[in-house]
Amino acid sequence: MSFKQVDISSKQVVYREATAVGRIRLKPSTIELIKKGKLEKGDAVSLASMTAIMAAKQTPSIIPLCHPLRIEESVPTVKVGKEWVEVSMKVAAHEKTGVEMEALTAVSVALLNIWDVTKMYEKDSNGQYPSTEIGPIRVVKKVKRAA
Repeated sequence: MSFKQVDISSKQVVYREATAVGRIRLKPSTIELIKKGKLEKGDAVSLASMTAIMAAKQTPSIIPLCHPLRIEESVPTVKVGKEWVEVSMKVAAHEKTGVEMEALTAVSVALLNIWDVTKMYEKDSNGQYPSTEIGPIRVVKKVKRAA
């Protein structure tokens, strides 16, 4: 089987925007630690925001068929609920191809980082994660308009 990056050379540069969102479900006791800033590894909300920005910029490094894009705007939002943390990421650029993968990658990696800093509180007595869960992750908005 062979792979190839899609030829976008004939496409016009236009404004592209995508917003992705996803959640991680956590124990209420873990959520309280996040809200009080008591996680041993540090502030999960700030980490998720910074990680989302970094991950968006690294998308072509980890998604092999994505084109490298000049991202012009990255806006992460992190909300903490009673049993979840939600990460939303808006990515925008003037490019020949969309920014959905950058937004999805940003949300995914941010949620994985939240898992990393909370895993010690989420394990059961057997070292398993019976209630910790990531998903769904989806694109909730896409914009494409003339530059």
